[in-house]
Amino acid sequence: MGNGLSEQPSFFSNVPCFQSFHIAILGLDSAGKTTVLYRLQFNEFVNTVPTRGFNAEKVKVSLGDHRTVTFHFWDVGGQEKLRPLWKSYTRCTDGIIFVVDSVDAERMEEAKTELHKIAKTSENQGVPLLVVANKQDLRKSLGLAEIEKLLALKELGPATPWHLQPTCAIIGDGLREGLDRLHDMILKRRKALRQQRKKR
Repeated sequence: MGNGLSEQPSFFSNVPCFQSFHIAILGLDSAGKTTVLYRLQFNEFVNTVPTRGFNAEKVKVSLGDHRTVTFHFWDVGGQEKLRPLWKSYTRCTDGIIFVVDSVDAERMEEAKTELHKIAKTSENQGVPLLVVANKQDLRKSLGLAEIEKLLALKELGPATPWHLQPTCAIIGDGLREGLDRLHDMILKRRKALRQQRKKR
């Protein structure tokens, strides 16, 4: 698992690009980014190895209100030496999923630094952010209020819409609900951008 680009069957060749949402999946190494990606794609647990580059997948996801949405996910490795490359994957993205390990309290400060760095770059101003609090099924996982505080999510400012979602990527709990919220934030942003263009 890594540096792969796989295409689903020919259905996707008929989908206009404006109907597909480009999403970067970021986070520190071992947070569960690739597990999130393959749980969404296959709806089952896939044993993964550390990503040494990126994984890219087009995935159809059924969201609330019987909507089926196509996402083009870029799951980018979280090792320290790969993080400077993140901005290349977030350029012109519709949304960012930032995965944190809810059990790894010692690395929350590092996760906060990287999250704020990527969210506050000029290219990412206003890009919706879904923070996935992964591994919530484990006994020593931090609560959402504590994660929100440790990541200083309220300091991202009003320009960055965000949502913090508790999940367990291995069994899929919370992932679709989080994507539903991210999709809604993306649509609101697109509508606001269209209205801004009309005013010019």
